[in-house]
Amino acid sequence: MQYHHRGYISGDPRIQPAAGRGIERPDELPSQTDVLIVGTGPAAAILLAQLSRFPSIDVRAIERRPGRLEVGQADGIQARSVETFQAFGFADEVIAEAYRNVEMCWWKPAPDDPSKIVRVSRAADDATGLSEFPHIYVNQSRILDYFLRDAERAPGRATPDYGIEFVDCRIDAEAEYPVEARVRYTAGERVGEERTVRAKYLVGGDGARSAVRSALGRRLEGEAALHAWGVMDVMANTDFPDFQVKCSIQSHADGNILLIPREGGYLSRMYVDLGEVDENDAGAVRSTSIETMIERANRILAPYSLDVRAVTWWSVYEVAHRIADGFDDVPAELTGTRAPRAFIMGDACHTHSAKAGQGMNVSIQDGFNLGWKLAAVLEGRAPESLLSTYASERRVIAQNLIDFDREWSEMVARPVDSWEDPAALEDYYNSTIEFPAGFMTQYAPSLVTLDDAHQQLAPGFPVGKRFKSAEVIRRADNRWRHLGHTHEADGRWRVYVFADDAPAAPTGTPTADFAAWWSSAPESPRVRFTPGDGDDDAVFDTKVIYPQDYATFDPADVPTAFKPVSVPYGLEDLNQIFATGHGRDIHRDRGIGPAGAIVVVRPDMYVAAVLPLDARAELADFFAGHMIEPQHRERAPFITTVHGRVAI
Repeated sequence: MQYHHRGYISGDPRIQPAAGRGIERPDELPSQTDVLIVGTGPAAAILLAQLSRFPSIDVRAIERRPGRLEVGQADGIQARSVETFQAFGFADEVIAEAYRNVEMCWWKPAPDDPSKIVRVSRAADDATGLSEFPHIYVNQSRILDYFLRDAERAPGRATPDYGIEFVDCRIDAEAEYPVEARVRYTAGERVGEERTVRAKYLVGGDGARSAVRSALGRRLEGEAALHAWGVMDVMANTDFPDFQVKCSIQSHADGNILLIPREGGYLSRMYVDLGEVDENDAGAVRSTSIETMIERANRILAPYSLDVRAVTWWSVYEVAHRIADGFDDVPAELTGTRAPRAFIMGDACHTHSAKAGQGMNVSIQDGFNLGWKLAAVLEGRAPESLLSTYASERRVIAQNLIDFDREWSEMVARPVDSWEDPAALEDYYNSTIEFPAGFMTQYAPSLVTLDDAHQQLAPGFPVGKRFKSAEVIRRADNRWRHLGHTHEADGRWRVYVFADDAPAAPTGTPTADFAAWWSSAPESPRVRFTPGDGDDDAVFDTKVIYPQDYATFDPADVPTAFKPVSVPYGLEDLNQIFATGHGRDIHRDRGIGPAGAIVVVRPDMYVAAVLPLDARAELADFFAGHMIEPQHRERAPFITTVHGRVAI
């Protein structure tokens, strides 16, 4: 972490001082707000945490429950989500308390006695190094706790308004506060009371039965598979040898189990195959008892047994794959003619099975995608047209998820004797591992993502995909750091300048020429869009990475563009200069050649552009397409102290 640049801090630097809307934030839900979030699920929680980091934004989240979620249904956390947690500062804490998945075991009927199961293979969870972060399991409620804690520690000091539900709304797109939402108290002394809240933007993260979706006239479209599963979180004694390992278990005649160990060392989740459901079942399968589920699990596990001592949660569900016909309030025929005023996220706009472990993870990325865009618009840094990219980007991702999940769910449920190739399920799992890990998302060219015309300059950073971190040496203290771990959820764009192969110098190299333009040319995005009363890197977090060994140059050899100055003291930040060393070479690992490259990364950690060092016009045009110049661009004088006294 970097701190003290605003003044000495003796307390916990993770708790930022209250500022703006966070100062004397009213306990009572106000009659008007900038953003009204409905729900506190994964998408809603990350959105609240993101917006709370901007003290000028008034954000409120209402939740019909009287308090925090205690038992969540989701538990699988893919590596992409853990990367996101790193941007919010709590990845290490989550990893420490979670179950860490290292491999998957495959069990099938024994060839010589199909009434018994045997282990037939193992598969490493990430054999190809997709991420430096692990695939983990931890209860959804804990993930919400971390995001909500982050929101409360941020300058905006946002906390949920529990015991309030959304009823309906009216939207006047031309009004200053376009959304008029009717809400009702569900807990406390005011139970049943209704009132109206006006908002500039409404966001529904209120689950599969979303009231916001209904109010917007959106519908979930798709179908339910005629197959039921029981899911139970159990603490048990068992002689099954892989009870603390993720397993796919296929029996000969009694169906299948997907076994997911949970955090804490004693708890495991079991998805128990309940078989095909008659189309006239009318939901009767949902009345399956927990005793029936346990008995079926024991039949599948034979010759092993499961002695369940406690059940902490259980449910029965039928697989359904549905997607909303729109992710915002703009009708299809008006797309591109007006900005959206309301949005839906997570299960409110896409539902699928639990077995691919995608629901909470994709929801988190929904909220992250929308959060930085809302912040940029509300702070006046971007036009409202930016908000239309949320629906266009995330609906494609949701459809890809449903297509994958439909195929995976069908394969997991398929009877073992119906496979022509006995290893087909394992092969499919291994060949598609990038998808459940969260790394198949690739945004198409848009307002905030360029095409891949210059992709050959940095093939290891595919345009539209998440920025894959690698280790570098930070020149200021000569310590290795993961470059991607410096990316915070602060709404800033990252401009990573991978230097050409000339020795580091303040002038006379392609890298130095770019730095001079970036820091001083009138048409430079940094000059045009950075307010004059803040830090040099308030909008663009610019870093340089040299291909030479860190010991071959000093910070004085580096252009000033890569040593941004912060207010109020005018301190130079030398922590933005990186190089190779100690066997770490990001240029080699990501295929960056001697000409160097510029890699632009969006605030939500996806690569927006790969450009050559001399691509001045392309870079300027790209940011001009979705940014607004600030009103004040002149630098205020820095504060200095002389013998403890303030001087200007």
